[in-house]
Amino acid sequence: MINVKELTKRYAHTTAVDHISFEVAKGQIVGFLGPNGAGKTTTMRMLTCFLPPSSGTATVAGFDVLEQPMEVKKRIGYLPETPPLYPEMETAEYLKFVGQLKGLSGAELQKRIDYVCERCSVADVRNKLLGKLSKGYRQRVGLAQAIIHNPDVLILDEPTAGLDPKQINETRDLIRSLAGSHTIILSTHILPEVEQTCEQVVIINKGKLVATDSVRNLQARARGAESILLEVGGRNGNLETSTVQQKLERVSGVSRVVCKHQVDSRAFFEVESQKGRKVRGDLARAVVESGWDLNELRPAAMSLEEVFLQLTGQDAPAEGTAAKGAQQQ
Repeated sequence: MINVKELTKRYAHTTAVDHISFEVAKGQIVGFLGPNGAGKTTTMRMLTCFLPPSSGTATVAGFDVLEQPMEVKKRIGYLPETPPLYPEMETAEYLKFVGQLKGLSGAELQKRIDYVCERCSVADVRNKLLGKLSKGYRQRVGLAQAIIHNPDVLILDEPTAGLDPKQINETRDLIRSLAGSHTIILSTHILPEVEQTCEQVVIINKGKLVATDSVRNLQARARGAESILLEVGGRNGNLETSTVQQKLERVSGVSRVVCKHQVDSRAFFEVESQKGRKVRGDLARAVVESGWDLNELRPAAMSLEEVFLQLTGQDAPAEGTAAKGAQQQ
């Protein structure tokens, strides 16, 4: 559905996007990630025919963004970071205006207005001025205008910015429900949103492609070693965590054991193996043969935030930043 080959954008002596290539299959939701200034917005503007590329090619639904921009625009719904709203217009009036620009008319136009108002939860403000709406409502009206013409491709830049937790969950559900009939590129700074919504991730840094893969594969590649979570229970209500930790550390192939926390006679450990070593079976035997209960044993996935920071060479977020991100979710 989207095919990008060696796409490049230069401004004088600055290269904003540097020979990036990736593909997005029909019906996929793809997370488009990168630090500020990485070239995400520039790439999206080229895909939406707002900016011409300096070199390389990109096709959307089979149409070239440079040679057939009008055909591409007919098949794209775009929500920029700041929704393109007219504050003096009412919600339904604005959606009618956008629908007409997209070639809709008559009964079909009214049907689509009713559909997007209901789908994006703006039916209760359809007769209110856009300038009087809260930021959350303006964001949802922006999403409604992006899907009013039922496009093949949706390009969404920070679609949940300014929404409260309930609205964020509703918007995520809406985006997931649109997959299959729409191909979606989602740019966001809320990494858990990508983990919960996207099937594939494209990461760029300083204009260059850093990685493109599924979230699970990126997590496995970034870690390079197996990490396992164990819950060990003591029989008769007794469990000495230091003894359990020492036993686990003696398992061949284990490089690190950390006791995460203990609740009554249950202890939770994270065990990291040496690169290329599979230790789950030996860990299970060590626990059971020592007379403890093995309540849980599962692989521990690396968070997408850790993968992102590792691949882009960024420093870990400050404590306040992490807390702010947790509040946004």
